[in-house]
Amino acid sequence: MTFGLLSRPAPPVTLPGTDLGEAAVRAPRVGNGVLFGALALLTAAIVCLDVSTGQDLRLVPLLVVVPAFVSVFGTIAQTTGVAAFVLAVSVASRLAAGGSNWDIASSVVFTVLACLLGIGACVLRIRHAIEVARLRSAAVALQRQILRPLPIPTDQITAHGSYTPIEEDHLVGGDIYEVVQSPYGTRVIIGDVQGKGLPAIGVGFAVLGAFREAAIREPSLIGVVDRLEDAVVRQNAFAAQTGDTERFVTALVLGFDGDGRVRAVNCGHLPPRLVHDGVAVTVPLRRTSVPLGMAELSDEGRTAERLDFPPGATLLMFTDGVTEARDPEGRFYPLDARLSRWARQGPRELLDALGHDLEEFSGGVRRDDIAVLALSRVSASAPAPTEPTLYEAMPPAEAFSGR
Repeated sequence: MTFGLLSRPAPPVTLPGTDLGEAAVRAPRVGNGVLFGALALLTAAIVCLDVSTGQDLRLVPLLVVVPAFVSVFGTIAQTTGVAAFVLAVSVASRLAAGGSNWDIASSVVFTVLACLLGIGACVLRIRHAIEVARLRSAAVALQRQILRPLPIPTDQITAHGSYTPIEEDHLVGGDIYEVVQSPYGTRVIIGDVQGKGLPAIGVGFAVLGAFREAAIREPSLIGVVDRLEDAVVRQNAFAAQTGDTERFVTALVLGFDGDGRVRAVNCGHLPPRLVHDGVAVTVPLRRTSVPLGMAELSDEGRTAERLDFPPGATLLMFTDGVTEARDPEGRFYPLDARLSRWARQGPRELLDALGHDLEEFSGGVRRDDIAVLALSRVSASAPAPTEPTLYEAMPPAEAFSGR
């Protein structure tokens, strides 16, 4: 076996920088022509109504709410320009209406204060948005640097895939994946941490670190999963000490040995799909256990079961960002029905088709991270004729023996 993959430096990844996030925040959502054209029409309408109602009902002072409204979506420059225009119109109207010096002065002061409040609100909004953009960019960059770039080739398989993080404020998710070449074959994990935000990312990183270590050291797949369980339990213990929320992780762990056999341990994760000979089917994992971090709540130990993975097939692993994607009417994404359309395509083409279809189905609105792995065998790892029956459950003793 070759182990150069373990120490090979990852190629650079292009990331959305903080400058781009700040530029997007400061960019105007509405063009100046549209904004000030609408303002001119509104002002003309209010002035006409004000003139028609006479001195009994003054409507021009109502313009002071316009800067506050523009501050919700406009830039600082736009809000300042609108405030200056409103101030000029209001002062001119008040002077034209006449009255005592005290009435005129109080009206002008009130208008100035209202315009300043609108500008200040806009400044605070943009400052907060920039801080959120910086935090989001840092979190997403950290995720992308920890998760290795795809595809990842090993002696037994080639792992194609895609990872699309949600980048909306605090909703940064905790999807994870990894592929490790070990002395015992290739080990693969895909998982989803409960919750979102930086704490979820921290739990995901703890699981990834434990997996990379255990995948090389542990001879059995059950041993690898036990180390992952320990990592989540330790992370939850630290979280309890600091007052953070304890979390669990759904995970699907696969092992590919040199004889073409595939074993799986499912810890509450979505079952994979097998795409082969123009058909896409759900792999029936019959021994699904509790998620990582919850083993003490179950009386049953985790076991590994064998999977059928014939040459030329694609094994698709994914997180719930795929199955829980929704269209504008709230309907969930019909993964199995859509996979049948692309069942004769290769892994890379299948992933491209799935990604485009998800984007079109959801209208570009993502509610969760999306991680997908498409695994295919290398030609040297074709299964032997003595391959066991489809999805035959492997006894726990055999799981630890490594046979």
